[in-house]
Amino acid sequence: MKHVAIAGATGAVGTAFIEILEKRDFPLASLRLLASERSVGKQILFKGEPLTVEMLTPHSFEGMDIVFFAAGGEHSLHFAPQAVEAGAVVIDNSSAFRLQDDVPLVVPEVNPEAAAAHHGIIANPNCSTIQMVVALAPLHRAAQLTRVIVSTYQAVSGSGQAAIEELCDQLHAFTQDKPLQSDFYPVPIALNVLPHIDVFMENGYTKEEMKMVDETRKILGVPDLPISATCVRVPVMRAHSEAIQIETRDKLSVEEAKRLLSTAPGIIVKDSREPGGYPTPMEVAQTQETYVGRIREDIASKNGLAFWVVADQLYKGAALNAIQIAELL
Repeated sequence: MKHVAIAGATGAVGTAFIEILEKRDFPLASLRLLASERSVGKQILFKGEPLTVEMLTPHSFEGMDIVFFAAGGEHSLHFAPQAVEAGAVVIDNSSAFRLQDDVPLVVPEVNPEAAAAHHGIIANPNCSTIQMVVALAPLHRAAQLTRVIVSTYQAVSGSGQAAIEELCDQLHAFTQDKPLQSDFYPVPIALNVLPHIDVFMENGYTKEEMKMVDETRKILGVPDLPISATCVRVPVMRAHSEAIQIETRDKLSVEEAKRLLSTAPGIIVKDSREPGGYPTPMEVAQTQETYVGRIREDIASKNGLAFWVVADQLYKGAALNAIQIAELL
């Protein structure tokens, strides 16, 4: 039984942590909910019992075995070392530690052995990276990836509650024939797509896109794997989708790829060549698996495959993956 704390417990990811801990019946001796001053005193139900949100401070970690951080990179950088000093293992959902050489970046279905090499902090990858590498790993083990191209279709809940509210407000305004006001995103997200997530880098890619490149290479242990990503925000409430094209050293048939994916941990293959025979974000929302469909040969590549991947980015893309890491420990 473990004494566990969640830093950032009242945010979208923090709420998902509470839901998943309850659904998976994680072996808890105690659960401490930590947040900023504005949430202190709030009551949150866990297994039918109210828990009171406490202030996140340097003294919040005494007696804790595991601390999940979902409070943003700045808070992770400040508080995570203090949690480690207090004797806890930190599993951090921000990008603060992901690319540090001495910090494992872990997806339990892909590189569970990496978790054992931690020095107090384990990093949880980017949500889009997680679902992609879950699908890539069994194919890479069988045939060795030589190239990956991915385009994402990311839900607004990946941006937080303010983005969800903005989409709802814009959809309502559209039905009332009123102007669509954009305060969170640079242009309206309702009835639109934005090929822009996070800040632009000098190479023309965004930070979100480069996260997918760098993190995938680290998790798979292939530092020079050619990867190109285009990350797009779409007017979907929850669950991210990805169109992925791969090339492999050894040719994989569609049938072999389906067999590898359907027998891999954490994956559900939904792939029938008929209308509705593929996963969609609406049906995948609030599920724990990574769904794969539209598996086919890439006719523009000699040893290529193309497929479609959907997962709930608050669950598998964040809280669930972190809790699975804790289960490994």
